[in-house]
Amino acid sequence: MDTFASLMHGFSVALEPSKLLFALVGVFLGTAVGVLPGIGPALTVALLLPVTFKLDPAGSMIMFAGIYYGGMYGGSTTAILINAPGESASLATALEGSKMAKAGRGGPALATAAIGSFVAGTIATLGLAFLAPWLVDIAVKFGPWDYFGLMILAFVTVSATFGDSPLRGLTSLAIGVTLGLVGIDKLTGQARLTFGVPELLDGVEVTTLAVGLFAVGEALYVASKRFRDPEEIVPIKGSLWMTKEDWKRSWAPWLRGTAFGFPIGALPAGGAEVPTFLSYSTERKLCKYPGEFGNGAIEGVAGPEAANNASAAGTLVPLLTLGLPTSATAAIMLAGFQQYGLNPGPLLFAERPDLVWGLIASLFIANAMLVIINLPLIGLWVRLLAIPQPWLYAGILVFAAMGTLAVKASVVELSMLFVFGFLGFLMRRYDYPVAPMVVGLILGPMAEAQLRRALQISLGDPMILLENPGSAILLSLAFIGLIAPFVMSGLNRFKASED
Repeated sequence: MDTFASLMHGFSVALEPSKLLFALVGVFLGTAVGVLPGIGPALTVALLLPVTFKLDPAGSMIMFAGIYYGGMYGGSTTAILINAPGESASLATALEGSKMAKAGRGGPALATAAIGSFVAGTIATLGLAFLAPWLVDIAVKFGPWDYFGLMILAFVTVSATFGDSPLRGLTSLAIGVTLGLVGIDKLTGQARLTFGVPELLDGVEVTTLAVGLFAVGEALYVASKRFRDPEEIVPIKGSLWMTKEDWKRSWAPWLRGTAFGFPIGALPAGGAEVPTFLSYSTERKLCKYPGEFGNGAIEGVAGPEAANNASAAGTLVPLLTLGLPTSATAAIMLAGFQQYGLNPGPLLFAERPDLVWGLIASLFIANAMLVIINLPLIGLWVRLLAIPQPWLYAGILVFAAMGTLAVKASVVELSMLFVFGFLGFLMRRYDYPVAPMVVGLILGPMAEAQLRRALQISLGDPMILLENPGSAILLSLAFIGLIAPFVMSGLNRFKASED
């Protein structure tokens, strides 16, 4: 009953006119940027972080969550119409959705994506509402050694999840952790890695790193790709709505996609890519019309899109209850919380229940808004695809520079923005994931603080990390997660040499 009461209180916050406006703006922006290839919700939230610096924290977080949900849905439009997913989580959708569009069934493909996103998002948000308090009850019993073990596990899983190479992910993470050491040591008061630059005494701003890596880096990367195949937009033919047969073939994939997306999204090594492809392969095996797969099976759109949006709600479980981001967008949202002096975790539920439960309630509202505004506005989203990329990315660069200067008007800060942007470009060019670097900058100082606290309690004995069952299990899982990819890679090479 406490959860119901808290959720009702959350709805009283989320239904305030100002909060509804924030949710509407978030959903609209999220869908718009999700439609544009290469521009995802992480980039959009990163760009808006400096702009929302002095706005209401609850309203800003509601808007960011709306962007997240909208971006996850918007990526399906380009995946279906031009076979160019706006988000990596829409890759599975593109496999069948683009074939449906070419066969003149783009309307039903977009409809099943929208309705599946609504169904999955609603069920997954209910899961978030009931699972989060239970996790909070466990988290309040954590000691500093447990939190340190949890953060090491997050470091390993995030590094292994993003990108194709665990070593590259760990390299990106190491750079982020090193950047987290810049500034004044809170324990000793000594300056670290500041190189005599006074502006660095406060440390590296998360917003500067995030905007540089995601916005400036992406703009430079797109500009570097001079020769691109023209993207042909498939016109929507026939009815936009689904037939009775389409409904019959979609409802079970929606539910199965939700069952894949929410729990995997809630894991420390979660994300949306894994559940979407699991859903796609499952629907391919269960489909009563196997000959249609590869030629435009509606199940191949319904299942992955449901998994996609369910994972977005699942990602918020570890973010809100433990302060652990499991996706690039969640990492930027964590930076948003810290921008307002808030630390997601069990204490946030006690200190700011209005913000937490208002955010959870707003997800139900954002889901409804997605369906209401997206189906009638599909024509607008298609026209957005005609924006010339030079205009689009030039605008992003100007917006990124202005937003950074608005937060901290400093030549050093602006220089750091473009240094991080060039670094982001190089990482994309050589296939290094950028999200672990942001996670390292945010969680690195927190892991250091928890380790120091644990060592102070144990009078400097590091064995406390292994003597405590909780931290020992978490560190063991982290060790297994660290070596497993290398062991599997070695086995694969060994088998290949034998063949």
